[in-house]
Amino acid sequence: MKLNPQRLFLFPMILLLCAYAEAQTSAAAPIAPGRTLVWSDEFNGARGSAVDASKWVSETGGDGWGNDELEYYTSRPQNLYQQDGNLVIKVLQEKYTGTDGVTRNYTSARLKTLGKFAQAYGRFEARIKIPRGQGIWPAFWMLGEDIDKAGWPTCGEIDIMENIGKEPALAHGTIHGPGYSGANGIGSPYSLPNNQPIADDFHVFAVEWEPTAIRFYVDKDLYTTRVPADLPKGTKWVYDHPFFLLLNVAVGGGWPGSKDASSVFPQEMLVDYVRVYRGSTPPAAGQGQR
Repeated sequence: MKLNPQRLFLFPMILLLCAYAEAQTSAAAPIAPGRTLVWSDEFNGARGSAVDASKWVSETGGDGWGNDELEYYTSRPQNLYQQDGNLVIKVLQEKYTGTDGVTRNYTSARLKTLGKFAQAYGRFEARIKIPRGQGIWPAFWMLGEDIDKAGWPTCGEIDIMENIGKEPALAHGTIHGPGYSGANGIGSPYSLPNNQPIADDFHVFAVEWEPTAIRFYVDKDLYTTRVPADLPKGTKWVYDHPFFLLLNVAVGGGWPGSKDASSVFPQEMLVDYVRVYRGSTPPAAGQGQR
């Protein structure tokens, strides 16, 4: 076959353009005016490497975590590792007995920044590709760093993103505090256009938190705002002190329910990055809802 010199010239140019486009897609988003990046993890460690212990604590155990969950959280590389620029939390269906003698039929992982990082106010965001399936419960959330002293829910909880497998097109943003916790948490769902499953792609989940407002986002969409006036009468707005971050994938529990015949394992939650900023950008007029 006769080679065309022009095509030979164009081929490396096409490869170069493709590489440039990929780099632009994966590059950090520009920081909005008024914000300063103060903490992040880009999960760019070597393939199969552990998470950065200077930033994260791996919680372990299988006691149900107050929700009748069915998994055992481990810190094993089978459940928690970095790969191709992502954090991977892998959920396995396997019989596992921990050092506490508790045996579960699923394993997963749970990370927190307690003792490593906490902040009051600002923008907290993560780019995540969630897992899917009945009984699967991924979450990106925050708790007040005074939890050991004040207890839950007095410490406060901000759920930036939760999804339950039986609602594949919905993400939930919720606040919990004394007098409005658990099933009585104050939350709103967000759905993608045309009820597209959230697990089909990466999405950015974020809150912008100010002294008297918490705004919830999926990608660029501001879908709800919580303010003190939303609380039940006689209850307290407890979002006035530093909170730490958590990432986990649960199996089962009272809200998502147990797996069924449609559930497939293993499942993975991929986290491209977690970033925290000081300052925030006010929403455009008319955006969001209570």
